[in-house]
Amino acid sequence: MNEKTTADLEQLRDLIDGVDKQLLNLLRKRLDLVAQVGAVKHAAGVPIYAPQREAAMLAKRRAEAESMGISPQLIEDVLRRLMRESYLNEKDVGFKQVKTDLGHVVIVGGEGQLGQLFGQMLSLSGYEVKTLDKDDWMNAKHLFDGAGMVLVTVPIKVTCDVIRTHLTQLPSDCILADLTSIKGEPVQAMLDAHQGPVVGLHPMFGPDVGSLAKQVVVVCHGRDEHEYQWLLEQIQIWGARIVVAEPQNHDSAMQLVQAMRHFSSFVYGLNLCKEQADIDNLLQFSSPIYRLELAMVGRLFAQDPELYADIIFAQQGSLVAISDYLENYQEALTLLKSGNREAFVEQFKQVAQWFGDFAPQFQHESRAMLQSVNDMKVG
Repeated sequence: MNEKTTADLEQLRDLIDGVDKQLLNLLRKRLDLVAQVGAVKHAAGVPIYAPQREAAMLAKRRAEAESMGISPQLIEDVLRRLMRESYLNEKDVGFKQVKTDLGHVVIVGGEGQLGQLFGQMLSLSGYEVKTLDKDDWMNAKHLFDGAGMVLVTVPIKVTCDVIRTHLTQLPSDCILADLTSIKGEPVQAMLDAHQGPVVGLHPMFGPDVGSLAKQVVVVCHGRDEHEYQWLLEQIQIWGARIVVAEPQNHDSAMQLVQAMRHFSSFVYGLNLCKEQADIDNLLQFSSPIYRLELAMVGRLFAQDPELYADIIFAQQGSLVAISDYLENYQEALTLLKSGNREAFVEQFKQVAQWFGDFAPQFQHESRAMLQSVNDMKVG
């Protein structure tokens, strides 16, 4: 570049730096306003996530952006990222306590990551939280005395044994709940062990979420629903969405949503390992969608193997779902080996028809995710 070009670029870059500083000041002002909103919501017990308000605001900003010659998707991307930060900040001021006369909460397995998360959320809502871990059973009688709720979050393989062995002498009005990712056996075990209120919960997220805004908690009703209705309201105040399901329907869905998906990721990672694939080299040639897929597989292996073994081995029905997947894979492989391209195209069309309107919806949703993945690439 010649000297004039260099000077012109430096001048423009200085102007951009000035605008960036203004943006930072505006962001700081917005976060301060969000903190004030959070304080008002805390006092009123308003959920931190308001989907109708968010949708209306985004639609308005998109229209305004378009009228200014700015990409509507750009302003939506920026605002969604800001809102995510806002949800993280809003919980710092705490939440309204729905049930003020509950008594203390005992979290069995409270030293685990999910137990710590729910302990934090309950504490932020003003509840007294006590933890009971595997070496604390000698103190259990004292901890359970006067408890308003006992929340079980222990490994799946020992959940029912813990309930049947240790949770049969709770106060009669105490709520017994669990956070296990299967629901049939644990809910029945709680109903058998405890004569008071019982509810099964399954948080459809990991313990590393910064906020419960937009997350899903599945609820399987057990007994005396009116006694724990406050808990569902409290979870909604945290920003989560409640989905009610029968335990058996939930478990059937989890065979596909969790067990088969995690097992498929395990096998994919196992295959890469046995092939001694060069991940650095794969990333050099990766499209955004492959990078995202590889990231989701890698994410699995960054976590606790015992947890995922529990999820995959927990239900006998998972073996059926995984076996069906293998049979379909083998049939598709046979089709590939036969060289029957026309049959492949026909099956592709059949599956696309089965997906229906979900296919273009998922294409739209994934486009934004893929753009984010591409933005994060370095070099």
